[in-house]
Amino acid sequence: MPLLKLIRVSNLLIAAVGVCAGGWIALHRIALPKELVFAALSAFALGAAGNAWNDIRDIAADRVNRPGTRPLAAGQVSRGTADLIVCGGALAGLAAAGLISGVQVLAACAALAVMMVYSPLLKPAPVLGNVAVAVVAGSPPFYGALALGLPVAGLVPWILAAWLHFMREIVKDVEDEPGDRTIGRRTLPIAVGQRPAMVVAAGVGLLFVPASLLLPWNTGYRWGYFLISLPAQMVVLVAATWLLLGRVRRVSVVLKGAMVIGLIALVAGKVA
Repeated sequence: MPLLKLIRVSNLLIAAVGVCAGGWIALHRIALPKELVFAALSAFALGAAGNAWNDIRDIAADRVNRPGTRPLAAGQVSRGTADLIVCGGALAGLAAAGLISGVQVLAACAALAVMMVYSPLLKPAPVLGNVAVAVVAGSPPFYGALALGLPVAGLVPWILAAWLHFMREIVKDVEDEPGDRTIGRRTLPIAVGQRPAMVVAAGVGLLFVPASLLLPWNTGYRWGYFLISLPAQMVVLVAATWLLLGRVRRVSVVLKGAMVIGLIALVAGKVA
């Protein structure tokens, strides 16, 4: 369905689960207090607004990079419909955050602000846009912990998730270079070349592996995390190796899988 593709519903569901995971990590148990439910709904709605806005801003590049898979670029969704999703998602996300606390609203406003300025201001700059996306996309566990008044519990999951998102965003920039070059963007692979950008992404992945062991170890994660996270760490190493060998195809997909496994591992490390 074009509308579901426009908002990237699978990514939004992962984000909502990530919010819940942050709450479970903070509580050390599986539960769904109303604050956590509102936070998950808020993240879903804000993400829908951000994804629709990104497609609006990227329509020219998507006509080059993904002419058949982006609904706006393919003419499957009108600009007016996309605008309604942006406005409705933003309002719904902020409203849901308002049912939790004023601090949650501030966090929601900050995330929304970054998503709104990403495509026009941040994405054209090498690395800066990648960092912005990584910080916001990696924040659902923190958002969930914050909703329960325990934000510190969400810091390690946020750092690790943002780290992998940063790697993945550089890979996606390599994939999107033709369209980005067409509209005059200066992403990392355009600024320094595809090969150096892939080496940078590989380096980020290689550094992630020891960080994903040391940070949880120093913050009291139990054996369940280290056992379940092993496949994710192996996937990241394989992805980094592919990049060093000059292969970018499917790296983004396998990194998304590593993120899901890592999220499960983080919950197991505190709940089990």
